Amino acid sequence: MTMLPPLGRRAALAGAAGLGFASFAQAQQAETPRRGGTLRIATLGLDTADPHRHTGSIAVQQAYVEALTSIAANGTVEPFLAEAFEVSADGRVHSFRLREGVRFHDGSALTSAEVIANLERVKNRVRGGWLVSAMRLAESFEAPDARTVVIRMREPYAPLLNLLSELWILSPNSPGWDDTITRPIGTGPFTFGDWRPKARFVAPAFSGYWQPGRPYLAAVEFDLRDDADFSLALRAGDLHVASVGRDKLAALSRDPAIRLGKLKDTNWFFVSFNNRSPRAPFDDLRVRQAIAYSLDKRAFMNFTAGQDGIVTNQMVIPGNVHFDRAMHDVDAHARPDPDRARALLREAGVTPAQRRIELVSWQESYAQVAAQMVTRLGFPVNHVALDDLGAQRRLGQYDWDLAVFSSGPRADLFLRYVRMMSDGPNPVLWGGVQDPEFDALVNAAVREPDQTRRAVAYNRAWQRVLDRYYTVVLGHSQNVIASRSEVPGWDPGFTWACHWASGGVAQAWLAPRNPAPRG
Repeated sequence: MTMLPPLGRRAALAGAAGLGFASFAQAQQAETPRRGGTLRIATLGLDTADPHRHTGSIAVQQAYVEALTSIAANGTVEPFLAEAFEVSADGRVHSFRLREGVRFHDGSALTSAEVIANLERVKNRVRGGWLVSAMRLAESFEAPDARTVVIRMREPYAPLLNLLSELWILSPNSPGWDDTITRPIGTGPFTFGDWRPKARFVAPAFSGYWQPGRPYLAAVEFDLRDDADFSLALRAGDLHVASVGRDKLAALSRDPAIRLGKLKDTNWFFVSFNNRSPRAPFDDLRVRQAIAYSLDKRAFMNFTAGQDGIVTNQMVIPGNVHFDRAMHDVDAHARPDPDRARALLREAGVTPAQRRIELVSWQESYAQVAAQMVTRLGFPVNHVALDDLGAQRRLGQYDWDLAVFSSGPRADLFLRYVRMMSDGPNPVLWGGVQDPEFDALVNAAVREPDQTRRAVAYNRAWQRVLDRYYTVVLGHSQNVIASRSEVPGWDPGFTWACHWASGGVAQAWLAPRNPAPRG
């Protein structure tokens, strides 16, 4: 058995080197935390009131819901509502010991019965999402007693502990439980308060929170506006914590009241082909290679993330346990080669001027950079830049050729691989890959209990992606999170989550604001 001890915005872009990034924890004041006040945050939005059906709301909803596990700032899994857990030697049986004294916001106690009700709801009533694969493999959920939960899997499933960090435990008394939850009743340090979609969300403190003495804040208020510039609000003190773009970092770094930090995991940027129904000539591997040779990864990442941008051909960056240095070092597209690209097009019998490329993206400037690189081969490009919903609809029609997108931090590497699988959630950003052999390679990786062997297995799957040119990775950046100095208890985590077992809003507090200097 392996046991862990008990608990002891899309595209906010990374900045240039030398701007004073540091761990916020290093800057914390050695003071007794103060109580009261409202922490104002602007990172990602809130797309649904039902935490089991979200498509990317963890920056908000983890203020009021919690899970059995969470992801620590260093990327490791840690106990949360479970005070300890253990995994059988064969990787099939996961046992969790629940904390004592945890209550939902309606005052009812958390027991194993409520946990199992949540597991069964996600398994039987929720369609789509990255927990589908895990729940499909769940053979049974058992409650030997009121504080013990046992999940038995049909086969070993290594990502489970990490994925459970995003299976939030709610009271079955939550309104809408049998359909779509409209007002979640969780166990978090704050409660589900006033929600105005695309505007703001206010979460009042929960006085019965299970961590003694926490939270310190009276409330957290989230700014939910899309693509707003939060830098001026930060400098004015109207916001305390916000994601910021690279173009604002130089000015923010000169402000003594602002600290700059980064999420520990990365955004990765890529150009995908239409893999579900590719149109000629993009069904020809030589043409895909030519497009890849046209892309200047270093120039793209300099534009996107400055000198901090990391160029690679992989889902992860150096230092990650899954990073394959040998694979990185033989990247044929680490540097552009337009002559080789044109030679491949001639070999394929393609005259670029006679074939217009349909390119889809979000309304992001980095996509236009990639589009301009492709046009240098002579292809006319019809670049369609859309909002989230519009992009999803257009991509789902598979009437396009190229897509330029990014994907953000994830609690487990599987959450990146699963989106390329034949039945994966939200597969459109990667062109709807339908490849049973790739699926089998990924499934072999997740069945491998040993971390070292699992990394090798994952990289076999990734090599197939590289060989088939399903997508071309351009590089990685880390999201920049700015914080005012009067929030000494705040430090960015591994993902967008605003609350986790060893950090986040439950531990944050507001110190007195220093008056602006005169003169």
